[in-house]
Amino acid sequence: MSLRVVGGFILTAALAATAACTSSSPESKPASSTPAPAAAPAPAAPAATSGAPRVYFAEPANGAMVKSPVHVVFASDQFTIAAVPQGEVKEVRANTGHYHLGTDTKCLPVGTAIPKADPWIHFGMGNNTIDMQLTPGPHTLVVQAGDDKHTTITGLCETINITVTGE
Repeated sequence: MSLRVVGGFILTAALAATAACTSSSPESKPASSTPAPAAAPAPAAPAATSGAPRVYFAEPANGAMVKSPVHVVFASDQFTIAAVPQGEVKEVRANTGHYHLGTDTKCLPVGTAIPKADPWIHFGMGNNTIDMQLTPGPHTLVVQAGDDKHTTITGLCETINITVTGE
């Protein structure tokens, strides 16, 4: 077999694997009454081919001065974000989960079920953006990934501090 044919097989297999991994599953409604907009394309993450999985804020930046409503965008490296499967979840998918946003709180300990109540907003449809009203002043924002059972995962939490201006 020629190198071109072998390369074609590898490319075809890679495309098939990508399509299988990105097939959509039914979306569930967020547990919070706070509306979360439809999923937006994830921002381009820094090029990383190795390293530990992580979730982080693409917007706003840590220390940012922002106006309300605050536009928040999450991103991930080496971790798949997907909608929570519908129905009763008996097993969690490896290296797969969804975002949770905490306001004026801290990262929860590993292995903790993330509450479906204030100060947490669940993004169980796999979405990664929200525009939220915050009062003027300093706020702490936490993005924490949870698995299909909403349980926290080692290393998948980031905290930033922002200041909402009164203008």
